[in-house]
Amino acid sequence: MSVQIEPIASLSATELEPLLTESERDGWRFVRRLLDEWSSGENRFTQPGERLWGARSAGQLIGICGLTGDPYQADRRVGRIRRMYVLRDWRRRGIGRQLLEQAIATARSTFSELRLRTESPEAALFYEGLGFQIQRDAPHCTHILRLRDGE
Repeated sequence: MSVQIEPIASLSATELEPLLTESERDGWRFVRRLLDEWSSGENRFTQPGERLWGARSAGQLIGICGLTGDPYQADRRVGRIRRMYVLRDWRRRGIGRQLLEQAIATARSTFSELRLRTESPEAALFYEGLGFQIQRDAPHCTHILRLRDGE
């Protein structure tokens, strides 16, 4: 089946439900935070350089990935990968890679560095495979990808 990666301008609880249900069943709360923040207007990925992408197959949302400025950093050149999730049945098909590569490509025009936090060993290996380096001494951050040197 073909998969399309596209920006999300509008997000509903109904279309996010499969990701929300599965992630919460596995003990992850970040998809719920995405929905709560979107619903309240707290974060709609509309600041400079920010975007939310969805992966869809046959119109169904099967994965999601966001890019924002890092709220834990005063430096506006630091971006953050947020709320990345791919449905279990769709993993290991390159969908997460496509989502993250889209976020990295977009980030290059605004950010000099990307940060993220993961508590999943499997996700950590995924990010490291795409060039993120383990970061042990930064609060709120487990991995960093430098996009531009010398800034």
